[in-house]
Amino acid sequence: MAVRLAIAFACALAAASPALAASVDVRAGRLIDPETGKVSADQRIRIVDGKIAAITPWSAADGPVTVDWSGLTVLPGLIDLHTHIADGAASSADPAEPFKHSEAATILKAVPAARIMLRAGFTTVRDVGVYRGLTDVALRDAINSGDLAGPRMLVAGGYITTPGGGGEIDALAPDMPVPETFRVGVVHNPAEARDKARYLLDHGADFIKLIATGAVLALGSEPGALELSPEEMKAACDEAELRGSYCIAHAHGAEGIKAAIRAGARTIEHASFLDAEGIELAKKNGVWLDMDIYNGDWIEEFGTKQGWPSEYLRKNRETTDIQRRGFAAAVKAGAKLTFGTDAAVYPYGLGGRQFAYMVRYGMTPMQAIQAATTEAAKALRMEGEVGSLRPGAWGDLVAVRADPLTDIRALEHVDAVIKGGELVP
Repeated sequence: MAVRLAIAFACALAAASPALAASVDVRAGRLIDPETGKVSADQRIRIVDGKIAAITPWSAADGPVTVDWSGLTVLPGLIDLHTHIADGAASSADPAEPFKHSEAATILKAVPAARIMLRAGFTTVRDVGVYRGLTDVALRDAINSGDLAGPRMLVAGGYITTPGGGGEIDALAPDMPVPETFRVGVVHNPAEARDKARYLLDHGADFIKLIATGAVLALGSEPGALELSPEEMKAACDEAELRGSYCIAHAHGAEGIKAAIRAGARTIEHASFLDAEGIELAKKNGVWLDMDIYNGDWIEEFGTKQGWPSEYLRKNRETTDIQRRGFAAAVKAGAKLTFGTDAAVYPYGLGGRQFAYMVRYGMTPMQAIQAATTEAAKALRMEGEVGSLRPGAWGDLVAVRADPLTDIRALEHVDAVIKGGELVP
């Protein structure tokens, strides 16, 4: 009830999106197509009823344009596969922070976060879990209905996690019970893992998030340690597949990464202690690695200044550099990599900073852009729908003044965004 009331209140505050224009013509000074790797000059992009209808060389004879980006470089809307928008707040020095906000307050905090992410150029995101179960479903639905501004969202509904594991909050005194809404995915055995996966999918989740190993930003949880058993992970993944969905796995440790791949995970999140065997196993099974190689620097700098728990800072230092070496090795080996930042660990809107890190650790600028467009779309099973310039894809575009193929940091400051044929104010 509280979630529904919060959404209703937020919708009353937010201006509803205008109706889709029948036809929108965008003039792009330079157009980057990540799917083909082609760059074209002076193009007309026609969007009809929110979807791309055609791309042709610009000609004045074809009539005026609705949006003149003739001085800008244009590319498909960006995709971040690892965000936490629905939790509505960046990480805090207080491990009990999620308990200190009502359901309504949590949703209301998520409203500006969603708008910030969209304005930063991320027109599609995968929100990979909330502590308070199913609040992400409510946020996604409000955005999809046009009541709130935000990216197109796919959501997990919660975490499948072991008791006291990386997906649970154990920040209260031992004699203070954790509300059940924070424990919707806690499991003790494979049967419960199957049942909780079924529950989350039945209640609106788009996919299942497994906490295969310990976490960096969780007390009493070591990143390298396996937490869910291989049997629990397989039971959840089998149930997701049976229902036409899939699992992703938070997995820092080398053995946890491999166990999650064998269990059927579609993407591996973080992959901090990725080894050569894990890279080859990911390649063999067609699994994407979604590695957040930017935010370790943010945690070190900001977390130290703000007095974050020493356990958080220790684990961040133990994982940051080795994760980046693993990323470089995965790029060199030709593994499939996507773009995921862990937005909420750092302030929303700064996700574009990760592009420079991906280039620094082995990718070309085009490969980094592809990770956040075409490769991310494939991992979402939305190839040709998002992150694409194909006719029939959603009319999602971003524009920047500089050329990101020359200076990838251009994507840190997106100048303009169109989502579904509508210019984002």
